[in-house]
Amino acid sequence: MEKIRPDSGISEPVYKQLLRSITDMIESGEISNGFSLPSERALAEALDLSRTTIRRCYEELRAQDHINTHGRSGVTVKAPPSGINPEMGRLKGFTEEMRELGITPSTQLLEQKTVTDRTIASLFNRPTSAKFLRLVRVRLGDGSPLSREVAWYDLTLAPALAEWDVVGSAYQFLEQQCGIKLITAEQSIEAVLSNDEEAVVFGFSEPGPCLLLKRKTYAVSGQMVEYVEGTFRGDAYTYRVNLKMVQS
Repeated sequence: MEKIRPDSGISEPVYKQLLRSITDMIESGEISNGFSLPSERALAEALDLSRTTIRRCYEELRAQDHINTHGRSGVTVKAPPSGINPEMGRLKGFTEEMRELGITPSTQLLEQKTVTDRTIASLFNRPTSAKFLRLVRVRLGDGSPLSREVAWYDLTLAPALAEWDVVGSAYQFLEQQCGIKLITAEQSIEAVLSNDEEAVVFGFSEPGPCLLLKRKTYAVSGQMVEYVEGTFRGDAYTYRVNLKMVQS
């Protein structure tokens, strides 16, 4: 309580002091996701403040998507996952990337179907009648949703993918079950705002900053096997790139 107790000796409004203190504790990780905050009445009594002041602070926290309120059952913190800093430079899937960081990966499958798509066929340099496996998945780390991913796989090259149970790594399945060794990928990263579907996945109350990764993955034969568009929440994901000095 002492960490958030407002200072009556400064001009900043009391509710703003309280709001700033609680927000700082959430963003620093000192107050974790799911932590139960006191009710308006209990916090007002503990800090000797009016319930109106506490209510205004909680309303601001709710508007900023920092808390959930459940009627009389209490107030719980909505904290973003801790910062994730994967290193770029090597071709690897989400599952491998999370395990390297000591994070437990998991997946929620939203859609799995075989499709024909003129635009996607053009990307893969295939006939318009070519069939692709389309997957829409939410990728989670330690139970927190980190990305919403839409991926297409060339079923002409890897027909066994049509029967894949979507458990584990797609790259591992391609190599072990389809005999396809992946060798290289082209990847771009751009800053975007979440769309409606992504906001629901990430628990955003309004469009939030995200990283959009687009990747084309190729087999040893030179044929493109995979195209992925993955939207990663910007409040949790930071990519690292190691740069080397070029000797003149």
